[in-house]
Amino acid sequence: MTSLFDPIQIGTIAAANRIAMAPLTRNRAAAHQVPTDLMATYYTQRASAGLIIAEATQISAEGQGYLDTPGIYSPEQVAGWKKVTDAVHAASGKIVLQLWHVGRISHVSLLPAGMQPVSSTARVAQAKTFTKEGFVDVSPPRALRTDEMPRLVADYRHAARCAMQAGFDGVEVHSANGYLLEQFLRDSINDRTDAYGGSIENRARLLIEVMQAVSDEIGASRTGLRLSPVTPFNDADQDSNAQGLFNHVVERLAPLKLAFLHVIEGSTGGPRDNVPFDYEALRVRYKQGHPQGAWMVNNGYDRQMAIDVVAQGRADVVAFGRPFISNPDLVRRLRDNAPLNAMDADKLYGGGAEGYTDYPTLGASHR
Repeated sequence: MTSLFDPIQIGTIAAANRIAMAPLTRNRAAAHQVPTDLMATYYTQRASAGLIIAEATQISAEGQGYLDTPGIYSPEQVAGWKKVTDAVHAASGKIVLQLWHVGRISHVSLLPAGMQPVSSTARVAQAKTFTKEGFVDVSPPRALRTDEMPRLVADYRHAARCAMQAGFDGVEVHSANGYLLEQFLRDSINDRTDAYGGSIENRARLLIEVMQAVSDEIGASRTGLRLSPVTPFNDADQDSNAQGLFNHVVERLAPLKLAFLHVIEGSTGGPRDNVPFDYEALRVRYKQGHPQGAWMVNNGYDRQMAIDVVAQGRADVVAFGRPFISNPDLVRRLRDNAPLNAMDADKLYGGGAEGYTDYPTLGASHR
């Protein structure tokens, strides 16, 4: 029987256990969206995770949607991330970077020269984002033109190449939580009439093109993908046929032989059963086409749930988000069934070391 604490091969990545640190936005990048030494400390503290998926990181200036989130498209950003990956690797950790374009979940104050956010649609999201003024309503977007799609795909390719230059073990493409790629996937958002709208095949076209480009650039065995079939996050209303849509997506992705698929079950950070959805059918469909691909699950897993889902073969890896914020040694705590530190919710977004790198490990003095 497979254990949550057993090693696993995730593409080219030899993970020491089946516990992943989920990507977590913390808004602590420096000017020009450059990662900092404090971020290197934060990730190194959590290097006992089998795999760290570093926070969502914009692929271009156009892709930014929140204040002080890092990028992965300039030489300065690559150099900043290299300090992070070097430190994590020195602590025997493995780390991949999540590639992010927020689409319409942005504000003109965060974008170059006050440009509009871009999306599959010109309809504004009923959502908020984090700016210098605090949380504000997102700005109205413009719909991307068909002739802009190759440039967008090239931005993902370039970001993946930059991630490799920064020393990451791979990347995870962010196609979840109501951001750009999901804005194309769901017919509740995508109102296009070109080759990227209408049918399921058309709405999945951009995602498949991005995954092909990233895989071609850095190798499919270093490439993962995050999906959230039914989350309502960021004003993402339900697709009219979510099961059919994501069945199609995993069938199209299986031949690429990606390192992993990372699936958010239910409502991100909320109920796991907000909408009926057959995740096991999705996993089986994907595994039929790619048996070696790691199936990673996420959202609301506690210790026993994680142990059970791996032992039953319904997941290869379990990703934990918020528990890793306040428990840098989460792997040890899960293995020993030790109590978890409480999280300081007031220190989640922005700031310095407090509520970021000062959480105690087992046996350490409490702050």
